[in-house]
Amino acid sequence: MGVILGSALIVPAAQAQQAPAAAAPAADSAAPAGDPTQQYLALTSEADSLKLYNKQLEAQLQSQQAEMASIRKEEADLDVTNLKIQPLMQDMVAALKQFVSLDIPFMTDVRSRRVETLEQMMPQANVTVSEKYRRIVEAYNVEIGYGRTIGTYTGKVGDKDVEFLRVGRVALLYQTADGSETGYWDRDKKDWVIDNGVAGDVNYALKVAKNQTAPDLFTIPVMAASAAGEQ
Repeated sequence: MGVILGSALIVPAAQAQQAPAAAAPAADSAAPAGDPTQQYLALTSEADSLKLYNKQLEAQLQSQQAEMASIRKEEADLDVTNLKIQPLMQDMVAALKQFVSLDIPFMTDVRSRRVETLEQMMPQANVTVSEKYRRIVEAYNVEIGYGRTIGTYTGKVGDKDVEFLRVGRVALLYQTADGSETGYWDRDKKDWVIDNGVAGDVNYALKVAKNQTAPDLFTIPVMAASAAGEQ
């Protein structure tokens, strides 16, 4: 035992020599941390993880390369398709222009401007092929729609202000605002013919076209197409 003198503690020599021996086991217990077997196992586990990660990266790279090859093929196919569809679209615009010029002359300015817009669009590089095709088909659908409906619009016949009546594509008629003159387009003569005998029916049909009265049967003059080879 030690003896306390003032603030000092005097420890017998025998007891002091035993203290380092008591600390020795703690140093021995830390030795396994540097065990070569444990280090080998840790490195082996890390190597296995890296191998698995590399395999995953390789599989991902192969998938991306296959996707890139598919995209390049699609681009090549698209280039070929574009080369084939360009002449087709040009022919479609030309056919539409001819159709409008040969059709009965209703809304001629509007329809001609629509074709001119398509012609101006065709050489433009900033308009995609799909957009060009969409607009051409849209114009065709508008023309198809004219043949299924009746419509009315204002314009002139000579120097007279008139209201036109379009009945599908089978007839185009007009009537002056005061109803004093009514006529129709003669396909064979390619000119307007006055026919006041149908003034009542045309006046009624104009109201139907403008949704001003309930639809009912009405009579209009329709010019039959001339027979082929007829002299």
